[in-house]
Amino acid sequence: MTKMQKKRFIAGAICPKCNEQDTMALTKEDGVEKATCVSCGEQMTQSEPQVDEVVRQHEQVIGVFKQ
Repeated sequence: MTKMQKKRFIAGAICPKCNEQDTMALTKEDGVEKATCVSCGEQMTQSEPQVDEVVRQHEQVIGVFKQ
């Protein structure tokens, strides 16, 4: 059985891909927030600072790419 995730809609948020307003839903799993547009499917993720800190401790940087 799969656990249903609770979605919270972000009032006034505009999707950066399709420019629709009030279509962004926020979910959270394992300390990572995911915003998903229910209109076009665009996804953005952001982890909590303490999750980033643990990941960064064990990360090895090979190079930094700039556009």
